[in-house]
Parts: sequence; structure tokens; C-alpha cells
Amino acid sequence: MTDPRFALRVLSTLGLRGVFTEIAPILARRGLDFAPTYAATNLLMPRIAGGETGDVAILTDAGIEELTRRGVIVDGSRRDLARSAIGIAVKAGAARPNIRTVDAFKQAMLVARSVAFSRSGASGLHFAELIERLGIAPDVMRKARVFDGVVGELAAKGEVELAVQQVSELKLVDGIDIVGALPDELQKLTMFSAGVFARSPRPAAAGLLVTALASPEAMSAMRRQGLEPIGRVG
Repeated sequence: MTDPRFALRVLSTLGLRGVFTEIAPILARRGLDFAPTYAATNLLMPRIAGGETGDVAILTDAGIEELTRRGVIVDGSRRDLARSAIGIAVKAGAARPNIRTVDAFKQAMLVARSVAFSRSGASGLHFAELIERLGIAPDVMRKARVFDGVVGELAAKGEVELAVQQVSELKLVDGIDIVGALPDELQKLTMFSAGVFARSPRPAAAGLLVTALASPEAMSAMRRQGLEPIGRVG
């Protein structure tokens, strides 16, 4: 078991949870034990603004950029890790709606009995804007479950028909089938980036952890977890 006294504190977007779970043994063999806190970037940012800190932050690229500008993240420590697409999931074995075109996606949202999406995550914010743009927000919101967390769990339990979230977050859930990503015309790719906290007591080890997230093993895990790895310094 990791000794919390020596583990690197990581504040991370939920979209990387599956990756960290998969590569934890690899990182441990390199002496990079970590204690993660997972939440949407829009929930972590106020906590960091309030003084919460750690060793490594993994957030949207905009979040890391803002924290770097404010001196919270060490300038030059940023590394862009992966792009993430938004997808749709249903309970395992359930009928999969056609979402291949804009019109098909719109119709699927209208005929679904219920839809779940995140309140504060990048995927949920985009979905809320999207249904407004498509003119279906009143119809969708009447049957929507909106909360912060892994919304695919509601689909797995049969509590909602459709779950909308980052594909990497849908992959955290057993008991669902991922229908696919939103059509290109409706898609919004999110870049996840990492950086070292300026107040980290172990900046060298934190930098090694960020570098390890661009290793071939980490990038392979990202692909398996539904992410498109970048593997280069931002």
C-alpha cells in the first residue's frame, strides 16, 4: 500500500482516472507512487484558487494555461497529454441509437426516454450548449439527469437510457455499451494537460511523473481508455 507521506499528490480530471488505474503498477516500479483526487476541471479550479495544492495537476489545457499564468503551475512544466471526445453510451445489450449524423443525433435525443450528462464537466457544458443550439433543450431537459460524477453508472443501472460524457469517462463503467462519439459537426475535443504545482515539495519527482505520462506505456493506456495521446511538450 502506498504510504501517503511519500505519495505524490495529483489533482486530476476524471477523464484520466482509467489511465492512472492502468499504469499505477508501472509508475510504482519507477518509484512514482501517487495519491489522486479526481474531479471535473471546473470543480478543481475553485479549490485550487482557494489554496488547495499538490504536486501535479492534470486538467483541461485551458485550466493549466490559466494556472501557469497565475504562477500556480511552474512555467515550462506543462505537457499536453491527450485529446478526449464526447460519446454516448447505453446499458449493455440495449438498442443503440443512430447518432452518425446531426439529424440522427437530434432525433435520438428527442425519442430517448431519459438522458444523463454532467453538470460541471467539459462534456456536460458542451452538451448543454449543443441542445440549445439544436433547439431541443426544453425537450431534453425535461427528462435529463444532471449531476457531477460518472454518468455512465446511471445507464448501467438502467436508470437512464442514454449517458453523455467523455469517452474515457464512459470507459470507467462496466455494464454499458459505448455507442460512439458525437458527429464531427457536433463534437468538441478536449485537450488534457499536466503541470507541476509551484508549491510542490517534490518538484523533481512531480516532473518525472508528468514525463512518465508521455511514455509509450502511458500512451498505449490512453488509447485503450478512449483518448488520443499527444506525447509531446505543450
